Amino acid sequence: MHRDLRLTAVGRRYGIRGPWVLRGVDLAVAPGTLTRIEGANGTGKSTLLRLLARLDAPTEGRITGRPRTAYVPERFPSALPFTAAGYLTHLGTVHGLSRADAARRAAEWLERFGAGAYAGTPLTRLSKGSSQKVAVAQALLGDPELLVLDEAWTGLDTAAREELERAVAERTAAGGAVVFVDHDPGRLAGMPDATYTVLDGGLRARTDGGSPPAGPVTVVVVRGAPGGPLPPEAVRIALSTEETGPGGHRLTVPVSRSDVLLRTLLTARPPWHVERVEPAGAPPPDPGSRP
Repeated sequence: MHRDLRLTAVGRRYGIRGPWVLRGVDLAVAPGTLTRIEGANGTGKSTLLRLLARLDAPTEGRITGRPRTAYVPERFPSALPFTAAGYLTHLGTVHGLSRADAARRAAEWLERFGAGAYAGTPLTRLSKGSSQKVAVAQALLGDPELLVLDEAWTGLDTAAREELERAVAERTAAGGAVVFVDHDPGRLAGMPDATYTVLDGGLRARTDGGSPPAGPVTVVVVRGAPGGPLPPEAVRIALSTEETGPGGHRLTVPVSRSDVLLRTLLTARPPWHVERVEPAGAPPPDPGSRP
């Protein structure tokens, strides 16, 4: 994603004389950012996400920027004449992948979400949770520049929810943008770059910093060249960074994002040396002790 997706004075209503669902909405979604959308049921959150995904057109105002976009709806239409793997392979070819690459990536994403055993199962026979895993996989296999998630965690088991959080971190670390709605206020808490509330048809930015981080966090202590800045992708992933000395940094990151952070640091050019990884709150190592 090379530039912002921008909504300017956007309004949406259904029918010529229907009530306005949204009106006067201004929003910029920048590359490499995570944006949370909040609001009560029926306020227009899903309408906003559909506008961002270009599935709906605004009644008034304009939308500029056309990132390659993937969308996970709240309800996945599972009544399709495909197996799970067949559906993902078909969509991969639609995204421009060769059939072999599409099949390989389909298998990889099904395994990541714990659905590899259902690759050959018709979509109509999948449970709600397994169907949701396919819905998420179809959005991720094309490496979207903009990922739009409408209650995408609903129905997923704990392992799959954590895997989706890792996938979100990977997307933003790679320079993509993610916009999401979720009923759980603790979902990705402390991570969004911006949080907006849909209220009375408009969009209001939250200025309180959103919810604090939920769940366990990990501390990663790294060392690089003295005076060298941390990779921007690592800074985006971390909840906080602290310079501990010449070339030394201490980063705090949610556990679900720790492997993405480590991969980012180790594949940087030049790579960073990871001195230790520990749970937050652990006492520092005894300088006189031996490994």
